Amino acid sequence: MVKPRILIIEDDRSLAEVLGYNLEQAGYEVLVAYDGQDGLYQAQLKTPELVLLDLMLPVIDGKEVCRRLRARSETQEILIMMLTAKSEETDQVVGFSLGADDYVTKPFSVKVLLERIKALIRRGQGAPTDHEMIVHQGVMIDRRSFRATAGEQLLPLTRSEFRLLDALIRQPGRAFSRAELIDAALGDDAYVMERTIDVHIRALRKKLAEHADVIETVRGIGYRFRETTRETSR
Repeated sequence: MVKPRILIIEDDRSLAEVLGYNLEQAGYEVLVAYDGQDGLYQAQLKTPELVLLDLMLPVIDGKEVCRRLRARSETQEILIMMLTAKSEETDQVVGFSLGADDYVTKPFSVKVLLERIKALIRRGQGAPTDHEMIVHQGVMIDRRSFRATAGEQLLPLTRSEFRLLDALIRQPGRAFSRAELIDAALGDDAYVMERTIDVHIRALRKKLAEHADVIETVRGIGYRFRETTRETSR
């Protein structure tokens, strides 16, 4: 059985050593980089399943590493869990807006971290089993191929954005609360704030471009996928 490969990008060598030891004991193959530049190189060369990414890194900081991983086709599907001493809400929102899949603040329990990693990998491997294709308001989503389009344009969605769009488009007109969308897009074992969904919605609307208005804000509740075509006045 092939072991899931995890890349630790952490400049604190003692912490990297502790994490590496515990991950290996838990059955993972471990790679380690001590700065952002080497981390990017290893991620592109060895394509790990998950990256444990510190934010405060030498050479290239963690935010830029995350941005570059998400910008490159060969690394954009890698799961990213940010590790940082920062615990401010704004830092977490920025992390998710850059494409992080989860966010853990230091200090943390290694046991809890291992459970978070296991849950994140499980969500990442949760390939769609329903082969149904949905098309509504010019937007198409296909669980079988994990592809989505708006008009004729292929949408470069992250896993979370894909699941968010999938949940919305399959029940047009239904108002989803932010908590419901967290469960749908990130999984009920994700530890995130409701504001994180707003970040994902903004990113999703940007990628939808001229179709952005199919996702409507329901004031005081959350969001819904527009049920009917809007009439244009002449």
